[in-house]
Amino acid sequence: MKTIGVIGGMSWESTHIYYRLLNENIKKRMGGLHSAECIIYSVDFAPVAKMQEESSWGEATEKLVGIARNLEKSGAEGIVISSTTMHKLASGIEDAVSIPLINIGDALAESVKLRGTDKVALLGTRYTMEESFMTDRLEQHGLQVITPEKNERELIHHIIFEELCVGKVRDTSRKRMLEVVERLYEEDVQGIILGCTELHMLINQEIVDLPIFDSTQLHVERIADFMLDGVDVR
Repeated sequence: MKTIGVIGGMSWESTHIYYRLLNENIKKRMGGLHSAECIIYSVDFAPVAKMQEESSWGEATEKLVGIARNLEKSGAEGIVISSTTMHKLASGIEDAVSIPLINIGDALAESVKLRGTDKVALLGTRYTMEESFMTDRLEQHGLQVITPEKNERELIHHIIFEELCVGKVRDTSRKRMLEVVERLYEEDVQGIILGCTELHMLINQEIVDLPIFDSTQLHVERIADFMLDGVDVR
């Protein structure tokens, strides 16, 4: 099994779910007492969130590159960023290390294509929805990607940072998110991408008619594929 290095803490609410899902995935595939070989570096999210807010992406890249290099030195054979937003820095991190980075966008796109879906709505932080790093990655796979309207983007961003990232899951916010999804039906989308690793805390396939593509779950499956590549799983 390959050892994976996880850059986490953005937020820790999603990182601990990554850890649980990854171990569950490895156990399911290998059985017995098997668990994931992983190294997690969890940052203090407050200063990173400030860098995001101030568009200090160069400073953020420098920080995450340093972490990725330390993970590689510690024995990691692949790098994971357990945050969709921070995939904005993925290329800079990839250039700084000699081990692969398992990109969340590729995991999402492959799942969407396997479902036979072409047009999807991307939900996430303001950075993920309004900047091009994730839509470009998805469109490279032949997908048509739309995002919610401006007021809806502001609502989703607020829910993520002011509620989900601090562990607050509110029924009122779930209702408002479902209203956004309902309006997206009007755009003839064929699926909804939960493009923030906290959003699955609020909505899931059980309460949405359109196909839901959960970035956290799909990323974990892709990571497990990488870790067990070449391993005789019986």
